[in-house]
Amino acid sequence: MTDIVGKLWGFCHTLRHDGVDYGDYIEQITYLLFIKMADERGIKLDALAYKDARGKDVEIDCSWPHLSEQTGTALIEHYGYVLTCLGKQPGILGDIYAKSQNRFNNPVNLKRLINLIAETEWTSLDVDVKAQAYEGLLEQAASEGKKGAGQYFTPRKLIQSIVRCMKPDPRVHAEFTICDPACGTGGFLVVAYEWLMAQTQGGALDRDLARRIKRSAYHGQELVERPRRLALMNLYLHGIEPAIVLGDTIYEAPSAARFDVVLTNPPFGTKGANQAPNREDFTVETSNKQLNFVQHILTVLKPGGRAAVVLPDNCLFADQAGEVFKILCEDCDLHTVLRLPRGTFTPYSQGVKANVVFFTRGYATEQVWIYDARSNVPGITKKDRPLTAEHFAEFEKCYGADPNGRAKRKDTDSPVGKGWLGGDRWRRFALAEIEAREFKSFRQE
Repeated sequence: MTDIVGKLWGFCHTLRHDGVDYGDYIEQITYLLFIKMADERGIKLDALAYKDARGKDVEIDCSWPHLSEQTGTALIEHYGYVLTCLGKQPGILGDIYAKSQNRFNNPVNLKRLINLIAETEWTSLDVDVKAQAYEGLLEQAASEGKKGAGQYFTPRKLIQSIVRCMKPDPRVHAEFTICDPACGTGGFLVVAYEWLMAQTQGGALDRDLARRIKRSAYHGQELVERPRRLALMNLYLHGIEPAIVLGDTIYEAPSAARFDVVLTNPPFGTKGANQAPNREDFTVETSNKQLNFVQHILTVLKPGGRAAVVLPDNCLFADQAGEVFKILCEDCDLHTVLRLPRGTFTPYSQGVKANVVFFTRGYATEQVWIYDARSNVPGITKKDRPLTAEHFAEFEKCYGADPNGRAKRKDTDSPVGKGWLGGDRWRRFALAEIEAREFKSFRQE
């Protein structure tokens, strides 16, 4: 992956002289990667038809072989037609390419990028290649001074750990649904599906169940067009047709849809959070984005539904955090908090201290177990101390096999160590202790 990203990123510097910026470049790569990977998977994109502005029927060969054999001005013209044609298709294909535009002016540069993509058999690599490549390119963009690049995805090792704890299994009942209301590039949804495939030994499902999982199990919402487009592509190339809405999760009224599992990492920071949403379902009026996401999740979780939410430390002791978490503890069993290692979000938000809160709707909180994976643990760095599955292995053992956090737990499940407040890493807090701290017992101090 390092070599592939290096090649693609190296070419980006050349394109900047052609007026193609970082964001445009990454978007064009996703368009071309999808067409290439669709060809590798046998998804037919040739001879697609649409009506042009005059109502005339137009038929375009959108296949990778036909695109890659074009040269010169014919290539630029054909590529534009392909994007237009794909954007007018019904269903998820049209969603992926909606409003897509060719940003290349020089056919030589477009041809070179096509040739670079053609060098790799993308679907033969045993990773979510496109997401990895996109992640690597975002990392490069962040290092080049592009702010906020890390808001679109969460480290895969962390997602995998959360999913192993939460067990989002659509086989449980016929209307089981999974949602990420801040889905970015779709990392949580992709990993949830990969977990299911591992559980079923590659997807050994009967036809009706497979169809339901493909078409109605995975849901999301994303504010920004580009990451939503990538999320749609990722899941579609995994054989899934997700319902991912483009819109503002906390400032727009939610649909009637309710979910069994919510997995999400709401965007950090305060950009856009200058006023409280006008939501009748929000009990606490606040402009804090993360606290509003918590309130939103309380609305969209089904009774008995469970959630895992990544929240920064400063959210847990914000002005109105106590009010929100009081309601959360009344309506849900807030059974587990994982304090993440420092530097978990390196290189994008290296200094952010964050947590994962796990709760189940419909059971009032009686006690909260907190696992400290931060104190006296060396901070995560990109090269010398990267985030690995081992950072979460002991936590997963302490969490137990019950995804609702109701497995039998003991203080001795974690070896004695210098954890939070000088105690062991795995500690239980009674509700009375949390109330005494005004529901702000998860802060760093």
